[in-house]
Amino acid sequence: VELVESGGGFVQAGGSLRLSCTASDTAPSRNVMGWYRQAPGKQREMVAQSFNRGPTGYADSVEGRFRISRDNANTVSLQMDSLIPDDTAVYYCWFRPMVNPRDYWGQGTQVTVSS
Repeated sequence: VELVESGGGFVQAGGSLRLSCTASDTAPSRNVMGWYRQAPGKQREMVAQSFNRGPTGYADSVEGRFRISRDNANTVSLQMDSLIPDDTAVYYCWFRPMVNPRDYWGQGTQVTVSS
């Protein structure tokens, strides 16, 4: 499974950004997709995840500010509003099939929020 990300960039505090990720056409449709992030000197952490036609989940730090969505089985987007400097990190798209599960990762996209 290959994951192609788009979006990210530089924004001032209080602004918005949108990330999108598309999995290759051969990716299993029964899956969970989401976003992780890693800031300098910190461990990678889950931001949001969404089962295809199923529930979603968010990290406490982004609840109410970020929204994850699925247009279809192979895409996932993350709308990020009310961004704060602590949201600055490299954001990674994540994919896990429900059958024979293993983790797949995108190449990462930088999000920088200035104060």
